[in-house]
Amino acid sequence: MNNMLKQILTLILLTTCLKAMAQYPEVAISNGEIQAKLYLPDTKKGFYQGTRFDWAGVISSLKFKGHEYFGEWYAKHDPKRHDAITGPVEAFDPIGYEAAAPGETFIKIGIGTIKKNKNEPYRFHVPFEVVNYGIWKVKKMKDRIIFIHELDDEKGHSYVYTKTVRLVKGKPELVLEHQLKNTGQKAINTSVFNHNFFVMDNQTTGSDFIVTLPFKIKNEPSGKKLMDFNENKMNYLRNLTKGESTMEYPTGYSGDQVKDYDFRVENKKTGAGVRITANRALSKFMYWSVPTTLSPEPFIKVDADPGKAFSWTITYLFYKTENL
Repeated sequence: MNNMLKQILTLILLTTCLKAMAQYPEVAISNGEIQAKLYLPDTKKGFYQGTRFDWAGVISSLKFKGHEYFGEWYAKHDPKRHDAITGPVEAFDPIGYEAAAPGETFIKIGIGTIKKNKNEPYRFHVPFEVVNYGIWKVKKMKDRIIFIHELDDEKGHSYVYTKTVRLVKGKPELVLEHQLKNTGQKAINTSVFNHNFFVMDNQTTGSDFIVTLPFKIKNEPSGKKLMDFNENKMNYLRNLTKGESTMEYPTGYSGDQVKDYDFRVENKKTGAGVRITANRALSKFMYWSVPTTLSPEPFIKVDADPGKAFSWTITYLFYKTENL
């Protein structure tokens, strides 16, 4: 009887675990060097259903030589919450928001056509209603996933947005390849930034981390006395505690140079490191962190006239700091 009870309890536990694992559509890719897991866009069952970030390429886990680089950094998951998301996710500025009256629509690339709530400035944390999700297509391969989002907006803004998340053969590299083709009658002029949301080996954000920029920082850190700027490095004076955060705006970049999009995040305790570069100019830079995650936030301008396409690539090189 005891053995039977144990078998029943084991079966219940296994079933519960399998249901939890299958709660959100997910897929794994690998190139032998890196193992990564990604959530898939889904309007009803998707891990992320918010209206802030692009739904394509949400990475739940990326492991390299025993180090984990991403993961959930918040206490409780809600698919509708604007920042309940993981990995190097991107967000586009809204298109047509200011011109829209309450009840009319604007668009967010990688999300769809969205209804404006009130006659007030756009706030990314405000929940909005999506009235047209567009069409999502996903192509899965061993070492990459291709996300295609097609949106035909009745107000003249339409596009085909393709984002490929690819692991480079034989190298510890992750590449995010983007193409935005303007299929509408109006020009697309926006900006996109990558939030990154690093969760490196579950280490507390603080003095073990060093963030290196490609330019000499010209301004001083905020008055919170949590960080120090030294030449081109951002250092923490101590570990952050619950409720603390940093929001920094380091200056010193030109605003139109590709070389300024080159950032490193390293942890002295675990030896995990990552370098982030792009083939487009850095237009703006911000840096945000809380105890459970840290985020360099580089921006790129996106411009595509009707019938034209705009492309950009972001590359992540993962390494152990003792290898440098």
